[in-house]
Amino acid sequence: MNYPDFIHLKEVGPRDGLQNEKVFIDTEDKVKWINMLSDSGIGEIEYSSFVHPKWIPQLKDAREVGRKIKRNKNVFYSALVPNLKGLEHALEAGIDGASVFMSVSETHNKKNINKTVAETYPVLREVIREAKAAGKNVTGYVSTVFDCPYEGKVEPEQVLRVCDQLIADGVDAISLGDTIGTAVPSQVERLLERMLSHFKPEQLILHFHDTRGMAIANILTSLQYGITHFDSSVGGLGGCPYAKGAAGNVATNDVLYLLHGLGIKTGIKEEKMQQAALYIQDKLGKQLPSKTVASQASNY
Repeated sequence: MNYPDFIHLKEVGPRDGLQNEKVFIDTEDKVKWINMLSDSGIGEIEYSSFVHPKWIPQLKDAREVGRKIKRNKNVFYSALVPNLKGLEHALEAGIDGASVFMSVSETHNKKNINKTVAETYPVLREVIREAKAAGKNVTGYVSTVFDCPYEGKVEPEQVLRVCDQLIADGVDAISLGDTIGTAVPSQVERLLERMLSHFKPEQLILHFHDTRGMAIANILTSLQYGITHFDSSVGGLGGCPYAKGAAGNVATNDVLYLLHGLGIKTGIKEEKMQQAALYIQDKLGKQLPSKTVASQASNY
């Protein structure tokens, strides 16, 4: 089997991982944790989200975190931005890239950002235009690309329409999100076959959650299609606040175990990522879902 030689991982723990946690992590602890992640060899960290604090209280300190983290010249620091106001704050705090977001399914999009799919495009278009004018890379997060918690199965053609529009509006890459973590490899194959008829593999990022324990299998399938970019969250932190029952993101630690076991390079030091996982696990006061973290914890 031919796999890519190098895989790029984006660490989304500080944003997607923390956003649904009830235990508030103090700003200084967030900063220390992100600095640990920066020292792991990871190429990109999504360090926060510039949404209104009433929606995501855990990330109300996004600007302060952005100002305080120690910037590693080898790390690309990005953040989620919902609108022009959020982008303004993100630029003030310091970002290398912005991520905009929407869902394929109407119901999830409405519950997540209180807009229809059609109403969302003009808002994102403004953010994309201003971010690009500021010289920033833009990623488009597209949620519910396989299944929607309200509408059921999502067809690849629906996903393609949304992605085509976002690319036309100027995003540099698309992150395809298995938001509720229910996809199986056959769904991944079906979607990627359609997407890769329109886009290059390097334009696509895969974002898997692990609700049904399928995330690693889905990543392995994606590798066979030449996908080289994935989102992951240290320790398996995460879960969508607008998708009941959705488990955490696929654990960075488990993805590294897979990739390094296959002989694929990532530039990331597993021991450093393990230390970062144990640090945030201690701050949250609960066991993280990563199998690798649980099996290796006794060694630390």
